[in-house]
Amino acid sequence: MIFVSHQLPVNEPGEPVLDRKAVWDGLVLKANNALPFVPAMTECEVTQRLSETVFDRDIVFRGQAMTERITMEEPHRVTFTRIAGPVLGTIANEIEGPDDDLKLRFSFALVVTGVEGGSAAEKEYADSMTGDYLKAVAATLNAMRRIAVSA
Repeated sequence: MIFVSHQLPVNEPGEPVLDRKAVWDGLVLKANNALPFVPAMTECEVTQRLSETVFDRDIVFRGQAMTERITMEEPHRVTFTRIAGPVLGTIANEIEGPDDDLKLRFSFALVVTGVEGGSAAEKEYADSMTGDYLKAVAATLNAMRRIAVSA
């Protein structure tokens, strides 16, 4: 299993200031259409709404087609559970910290089908995937800042 957790401050000097609602609204937009937020994703389509806070979407990430079930827990967490595809598991985007020191945490616990846990192949895949996810963290915050400036 590949596990990574990374936290970034939401508000950096010289950048537009985001409050908790702006970050939450950005996570909701990302859940519905991740293309502006995740550079390594080339397709994202909501396929089924199960409730106001739970829905499925089909994505293509790093050239691999997958299905994710999205669960939104307002105002602090969006969970992406991979339910079909070559990489299964859970990704969480969480808003943490007090209002004057907001942080955005991205965590994932994933299993790559056909790759032995703890193997060199898993480590190689994890290293390349981790880079894509860290880029997604930064791209998500940058997209939220662009939205805040245009609002």
